[in-house]
Amino acid sequence: MRKKLTVLLLLVFVLGIVAGCGSTKPEPAKKDEKTKMGLVISTLNNPFFVTLKEGAEAKAKELGVELIVLDSQNDSTKELANVEDLVTKGVKLILINPTDSKAVANAIKVANDKKIPVITLDRGADGGEVKAHIASDNVAGGKMAGEFIIEKLGGKGKVVELEGIPGTSAARDRGKGFNDAIGSKPEIKVVAKQVADFDRQKGLAVMENILQAQKEINAVFAHNDEMALGALKAIESAKRTGIIVVGFDATDDAVKAVNEGKLAATVAQQPSQIGSLGVETAAKVLKGETVHKFIPVGLKLVKK
Repeated sequence: MRKKLTVLLLLVFVLGIVAGCGSTKPEPAKKDEKTKMGLVISTLNNPFFVTLKEGAEAKAKELGVELIVLDSQNDSTKELANVEDLVTKGVKLILINPTDSKAVANAIKVANDKKIPVITLDRGADGGEVKAHIASDNVAGGKMAGEFIIEKLGGKGKVVELEGIPGTSAARDRGKGFNDAIGSKPEIKVVAKQVADFDRQKGLAVMENILQAQKEINAVFAHNDEMALGALKAIESAKRTGIIVVGFDATDDAVKAVNEGKLAATVAQQPSQIGSLGVETAAKVLKGETVHKFIPVGLKLVKK
């Protein structure tokens, strides 16, 4: 009797295991997660960088990449916080458009410490390890603007230079190219050179002050279109004539102003292509492919 009971209990135990195994549902297979990348933009209060972002987003969608975009609002402290945020979100690579070429080194080093590759867009970095830099040749663009002004003024005249955010490679390089060009013409004098932070309202305010101080101005070169358009508004409001204004970036508003004969010219970058190439290059880096340290994007002068 005891033997039968033992056999019976063993049979119940075995059947229980079999039944339990049969009732356990296999876990559903996890779907392949998208590659996660971060894009830190200096400011989205500028049409140029909005277009850059849109180019990056379009390429990310095409490649099936999840792109997290954060706005630094032209603040290096916020830029650093944005990079730290992306690190905690587990991104595989960070694309960054620096607010300041020197200050961005701190943010890049945060990514470097976590072995997260970094690619810079439009503006370079003065420190940290960067896999690639994608931008227009800003020195060549500044020179292009300078040569156009020389041609329009016949090699002599008084010019104003509106500078971008100090410390950015774009402001430094565009200014260098411009001054290298006009430096070859001793009869062209820079009568005012002032920072307006790549901002339209600041460009307007700075130009108003310069117009009051300078009774004779023949041309203005602004390091970007936003400042150029601000300067143009100041010139029109002051009813000053005979002043040509040249910008840089070829934003929609600037190209429209060129076509209307208000802005003399603008140096055309391709921000959408910078963003697109950024994501495309990032995908190559994550696959272990070799990429060029500097990937240039072409320029051209837009004039009526």
